[in-house]
Amino acid sequence: MKLALMMSTLCIATIAVTGCVSKVVEPEQYSGFLKDYSQLKEAKSPSGATVMRWVDPALDISKFSSVYVEPTQLYPAPQPTVKIPQATLSGITGYYDQALKRELAKSLPLAAGPGPGVIVVRAAITAVSSKTEGLKPYEVIPIALVAAAVSTASGIRDQETDLATEAAFIDGGTNKVIAQVVRKGTGKPLENDAQVMKADDVKGVMDGWASDLNQSYLNLKSK
Repeated sequence: MKLALMMSTLCIATIAVTGCVSKVVEPEQYSGFLKDYSQLKEAKSPSGATVMRWVDPALDISKFSSVYVEPTQLYPAPQPTVKIPQATLSGITGYYDQALKRELAKSLPLAAGPGPGVIVVRAAITAVSSKTEGLKPYEVIPIALVAAAVSTASGIRDQETDLATEAAFIDGGTNKVIAQVVRKGTGKPLENDAQVMKADDVKGVMDGWASDLNQSYLNLKSK
């Protein structure tokens, strides 16, 4: 019992650096945005991040000649808060759209809508909540502020900005799902639990996601 208590305390005190928190979105945290999670398997993204992913084994990537990025959703729809206002939520979805289009346009022309030969990207920013024992979770909204570390000198908790996404990739001609991914990332730390989060705090996360998506397409195309 003493050993278990010591390990639990250590995990809480050093949650940002020890890996006690899973690097992937756990099944109980899936939002319901995707229709089927049963075939997701743990995998590595091109940048080396751990993700949950599924790609149709019968996929013929060569049949697609353009890509359409649907407007990013917030799912489930959140209520803005003082710490995470509507401006931040809108800024995040807007920037994710820009990042996806910017990166995918490096490899495929952007389409005006779905259709034969078009890959449809349907993405959402989804909810992740902290379940760390002894640390009170913040609002369960698409961007959760998770207590990341405890300063023993000052007693002030730094706040980590966690972001998660779920995305489906659809054949624009048949409306068939050809791939899915669920992943999360960590943005800039906030100084304290009173600091208002901004979209800028997680732009780097979304840039990485979009870059990985484009590289994943290129990897599939080269096979």
